[in-house]
Amino acid sequence: MSLSIRSKAPALAIASLALVLTACGGKKTPPPRPPPEVGIVVMKVEAVPLPTELPGRTSPFAIAQVRPQIGGIIQARQFQEGAVVRAGQVLYRIDPAPYRAAADQARAVLASAQAAAVTQKLKAERLAQLLKSDSIARQDVDDAQAVYGQAQASVLQARAALRAAEISLGYTEIKAPISGRIGASAFTQGGLVIAGQADALAVIQTLDPIYVDLTQSTTELLRLQRSVASGQVQKGALTARARLLLEDGSAYPLDGRLQFTDVTVDPASGAVKLRALFANPKGTLLPGMFVRAQIVEAVDQNGILVP
Repeated sequence: MSLSIRSKAPALAIASLALVLTACGGKKTPPPRPPPEVGIVVMKVEAVPLPTELPGRTSPFAIAQVRPQIGGIIQARQFQEGAVVRAGQVLYRIDPAPYRAAADQARAVLASAQAAAVTQKLKAERLAQLLKSDSIARQDVDDAQAVYGQAQASVLQARAALRAAEISLGYTEIKAPISGRIGASAFTQGGLVIAGQADALAVIQTLDPIYVDLTQSTTELLRLQRSVASGQVQKGALTARARLLLEDGSAYPLDGRLQFTDVTVDPASGAVKLRALFANPKGTLLPGMFVRAQIVEAVDQNGILVP
């Protein structure tokens, strides 16, 4: 029995080897895979602006309350409420009749004073000639010169009175002191106005350009100052660019410029005020609108940028 087993073992080994060789010869070896592609990102150090978003409200670039400088009855209103007016444009006309009469009277007084001055001048010159021949006393000549001087003073006084009357006559035309959009008129034709009255006739606001008053907490301001002091960031210029976000979340298409930062902290809010200036050619921004502005107050000189 043992001899039979030993004789079969070599035969089984040979058969197994033949099967392995047959299997290897029927299946090809797959080609080696290429190395994987790896993307490379280069990081570099550059100056990076540090934007700050601050709340604020719009305010007019200039505002003027139109008031009369003389008293009288309004004869006409010569503007459309809500329209854009130009500096020097006539807005109201006050009845000029009494002021024209006062100017005519002052002109007549001036003419009389000038005539009297001419008479006194001629008299003083004649007496001066007589004095050379010792025909009159020196006192008479001195008196004539004094009267002539008084006549000249009367001419100056009358000329000043005429000028004042002409100025008052000119004030019968109430003109726009600035260019801008004018609001509602508080007085109509036939209304009585007086000089220096408390109620303005109308209000003019210059809206192009327009200011945006921003508020920044002292906490943020102190943090920025510490970063600047430590050298981590560099303070931005006062003319830094500013961008606006309107109340509906849309971006205002025109950029503005930061004008100044206030030096006083509001005790009620604990914030300081910043003011930016924006062009407003289409009148999109109106006074009192709530906005948010993005400004660059500092620049990180060692910022790391990754594409």
